[in-house]
Amino acid sequence: MQITIVLPDDIANQLNLQPEVISRRVLELIAADHYRQGRIGAAEVRRMLNFVSRWETYEFLKREKAYLPYTEEDLEQDVQAIRTVLVSE
Repeated sequence: MQITIVLPDDIANQLNLQPEVISRRVLELIAADHYRQGRIGAAEVRRMLNFVSRWETYEFLKREKAYLPYTEEDLEQDVQAIRTVLVSE
């Protein structure tokens, strides 16, 4: 899919933006935003941005501060699951 973005020339010149840089950055912002919302996973981010490894993907998400929500309730469920596993051993 191709998308066109219209940006006034004077602003593009002021920001010294190159078309390929703008295109990549917009794609990165879309990927990070949709990851934050839980609409796509890390695998989809990796495919969108053509990252070689999942570690590269995680570094990108960290840099973009794109964290999935993790509540205290989630933590408590994880702690309980760990306790259950440890007791059953």
